[in-house]
Amino acid sequence: MLAAQFNDLIIWLLLIAAAISASVGEWIDALVILAIVILNGILGFIQEDRAARAMLSLQKLSAPSAKAIRGGLLLSLPARELVPGDLVVIEAGDQVPADLRLVHSTNLRIAESALTGESVPVEKNHANVLDENTPLADRHNMAFMGTSLAAGKAHGIVVATAMRTQIGHIVGLIQRHPPQPTPLQLRLKEMGKTLLLVVLGAVVMIFLLQLLRGGRPLELFLLSVSLAVAAIPEGLPAVVTIALALGVQRMIKRHVLIRKLPSVETLGSVTVICSDKTGTLTRNEMTVQQIIVSSGRYDVTGAGYEPTGQFLLDDGSQKHPITPLQIPDLLQALTIAARCNHSRVFAREAPSSGWQIVGDPTEAALLVAALKASVPAAGEPHQILHEIPFDSDRKMMSVILADPAGANILYAKGAPEPLLARCTHELVANEPRPLSESRKHEILQASHSMAQRALRVLAVAFRPQSPNEPPHDAEKDLIFTGLFGMIDPPREEARAAVADCHRAGIRPVMITGDHPATARAIAAQLGIASRDDQVISGAQLDKLSDDELAARIQNISVCARVTADHKLRVVRALKSLGHVVAMTGDGVNDAPAIKAADIGIAMGITGTDVTKDAAAMVLLDDNFASIVAAVEEGRGIYDNIRKFIHYLLASNTSEIVLMLLAALVGWPAPLLAIQILWINLVTDSFPALALGVEPTERDIMSRPPRPAREPLITRRAGLLILCHGLLLAAAAVAGFLLTYTGDPASLPTARTVTFCTLALTQLFYSVSCRSPRWTWPQLGAFTNIYVASAMALGAVLQIALATIPPLRRLFKLAPLTPFQWLLIFLLALTPVTLIEITKLLANHRRAIRGEPTQSLAPLNPRPSE
Repeated sequence: MLAAQFNDLIIWLLLIAAAISASVGEWIDALVILAIVILNGILGFIQEDRAARAMLSLQKLSAPSAKAIRGGLLLSLPARELVPGDLVVIEAGDQVPADLRLVHSTNLRIAESALTGESVPVEKNHANVLDENTPLADRHNMAFMGTSLAAGKAHGIVVATAMRTQIGHIVGLIQRHPPQPTPLQLRLKEMGKTLLLVVLGAVVMIFLLQLLRGGRPLELFLLSVSLAVAAIPEGLPAVVTIALALGVQRMIKRHVLIRKLPSVETLGSVTVICSDKTGTLTRNEMTVQQIIVSSGRYDVTGAGYEPTGQFLLDDGSQKHPITPLQIPDLLQALTIAARCNHSRVFAREAPSSGWQIVGDPTEAALLVAALKASVPAAGEPHQILHEIPFDSDRKMMSVILADPAGANILYAKGAPEPLLARCTHELVANEPRPLSESRKHEILQASHSMAQRALRVLAVAFRPQSPNEPPHDAEKDLIFTGLFGMIDPPREEARAAVADCHRAGIRPVMITGDHPATARAIAAQLGIASRDDQVISGAQLDKLSDDELAARIQNISVCARVTADHKLRVVRALKSLGHVVAMTGDGVNDAPAIKAADIGIAMGITGTDVTKDAAAMVLLDDNFASIVAAVEEGRGIYDNIRKFIHYLLASNTSEIVLMLLAALVGWPAPLLAIQILWINLVTDSFPALALGVEPTERDIMSRPPRPAREPLITRRAGLLILCHGLLLAAAAVAGFLLTYTGDPASLPTARTVTFCTLALTQLFYSVSCRSPRWTWPQLGAFTNIYVASAMALGAVLQIALATIPPLRRLFKLAPLTPFQWLLIFLLALTPVTLIEITKLLANHRRAIRGEPTQSLAPLNPRPSE
């Protein structure tokens, strides 16, 4: 990496020029040039190394996790902490975190294409006993690291980790490819090529003009190469990488993990955020509030996951406390809720307080309701014999348990409509009675009424089974038992985040599997939808062609009762209209839509490994507000990249203009080669890095999204860079004109004044680049302490260079009088003062037009990077 800093044609030319200088006796010039080149290389190395370390830390943060049973508890822990002998739980959508010997499996199919090349998921069975020499692709009682579960669930014992796994052996045989550059870095590279041609053209012109007026060829060659080195921001890719990495680390503090750097650039262009409801827009603390069974309607008190509360019978006029264990149909409903369930609820250990769940929040809410009635979860002697897992097509799940009395029992839960369609009886007074179509209609009406009150509704049913009955076709002739209505209240921060989206020109769209009425109620509370015509169901989506959906999608804010196919169609319809779409999801079924979106966002808590792999971002807290925070940070990062590019190009333009103007009018070169190299060293490195961590401006979410195809430097920005470059050059030209009398004896002093003026002008200019709109005092003089520190450090080094005699002689500077120093500071402060006054005048014009112009402090007054 260090050697690569010097592997550049222009640097080679500079070293050749230094060698030629040494050969003709100009040892001081040669040594100073060599020292500056080495120092510049070391700074470049430090920048790249810091960027590499920052990226490595991000990779560690995105490392996979695993669910293991330790001490009798199901824990989520980093996959790297697994050891041989651990008991690991895996289910559909998970990546296998280590090589496992399966000890229990249910309908298990694993996609092993990454390991074996087998395109079709392989069926696995823990009961198989195989010869130890069985080929890898035929080891059906094993699950291998790096593969993913297509269906089912399993428990497995870890037999190998890391490089001892099958995929570890392969990794050891191949050489890792270096990371590919991001689109932003590629655009910077293209910009660099264009800049190189422009700079080389200007440098050649300067060389020829100065040569024609009698300049020394060696001196002019050295000057030209130095000017090319200074004018081309070769450290720009490293600075961009550091800015991206530091911005991404700042996002982590706001609960967002970026897995793919290009998404940071895309964040600023997002126009639509398609978000799941449960846990993202809501608190993900489901609580059963109402149960309807044949004997009546019961309210359940208590909130959250603490299993304490009362059951109240609602007779229409008042509510009476009851004992659920004495009401057979209510007891049976609670029993199904507890045993058709994989969640766990337990009190946190000290010093934490409260209750914690492991598993799905909806299942946890059902379990908590059962525990409030003292109904235990599945376990001895009620062992699960078979499970038919939930899937988005059936919208239900079932388990078959061994009953102590000898007969097996199937317990089922799911969405009311599909579950009722499989029911032929209803439990009434502890006896199954035939379920008529009119009664089904009544139950669905009750379900709809609950959903209109923003309750999520689940139905439960059961059926006794004979021991020899095949389990795969068991979900039929069920006995309907009851409805559970639960609430997951909207997050307070989500309501504010939705308002931020509207203000920022971003349209939030809720996409959920919940009932349309429930989705509509939550969307109305959050401000996502205000009219009924903004809500569409999956069944309605099925009736629309792709063209019809594209025509209607602009007015749709809520999609309810949708499947994975519906989500994919919605994303494609929005993209067909030119929208930049962010899409959230947690299940394996969400992966296609997440991959199709411009930015796929996975849930960090509830998301499966497959979903996280497909996503560009992971929400560490599953919170919609964190998506908006990521957009805000993404806009800020892109702004900062533009700011330091603007600073570097304007500064470099000033050097080119100064030297070109001198050559055109016939002046001697206002700067020497070593002086140009010094300015490049002092002004290009630290101020640019400091601008890269500029805090996000308050009004950044009041702007519309950036057009996706907008170039890095727009025409307006290019003209502004040129104007600022001319202004900086004018200050240096004024310094030269006021001190150069045409007498060669005055040239060293004139060069010294020009040298100090240009260096300090560029350093002071860095504070103007903090914002294209707000002045330095409006932003807060010390809200970015790094810019102030870089400016102060550069100024101190520049003054030391011009005042300490040994350094002064090295750089061929003349001693300056106090008046000349006053002149230098006045000239250096003139461009930044004019630019800041221009901002004030522009803000005044905006105020006249009625636009907001208040002083805006940054979001992050003191960044911690």
